[in-house]
Amino acid sequence: MSQTYWGKPITGFGDIKSKILLVGLAPAAHGGNRTGRVFTGDKSSDFLYKCLFKAKIANQSTSTHLDDGLKLKKSFITTALKCVPPEDKPLKQELDNCFKFFNLEINQLKNLKVIIALGKIGFDACVYYFKSNYDFKEKIKFSHGKIFKVSKGILLVGCYHPSPRNVNTGRISESKMTYLLKKVIKLVN
Repeated sequence: MSQTYWGKPITGFGDIKSKILLVGLAPAAHGGNRTGRVFTGDKSSDFLYKCLFKAKIANQSTSTHLDDGLKLKKSFITTALKCVPPEDKPLKQELDNCFKFFNLEINQLKNLKVIIALGKIGFDACVYYFKSNYDFKEKIKFSHGKIFKVSKGILLVGCYHPSPRNVNTGRISESKMTYLLKKVIKLVN
């Protein structure tokens, strides 16, 4: 089946009044890069939205295309990079180039309290962002479920990426992901 790919930079979406921000590394080559919306139309999004729905953060358990009716409740989702990096390995310059857009998104979220970094590379991008743009000097290491203070009033939570590899190996399951999401909801209420 041939499809027209979006193939342009992708910004985040969700509730602008949210206290929770989910951050992945970049749009998936055949997910967001194809559909035009981050975490849409691939196996990672299939898993993620099932969990967001179970945690009552999403109004539906699937995300297949841009106009599928998906709405996020009290959360916003984006990526540190706005385009797909070659081989999913971003260069420092690519991160620096995208951080102005990432910063705009963060600054629009006036009620932001918690960032959930989806995956170690996404976590490392968030840490690099806070070290580059804020007075954050602490050395922190990715760990699923671990919570770090990265800025005045903002916490960073490490979360295994919802990739098929992590799901298939049992590193992350629907129950583990949903538990973490519900834990974050309690942090912001």
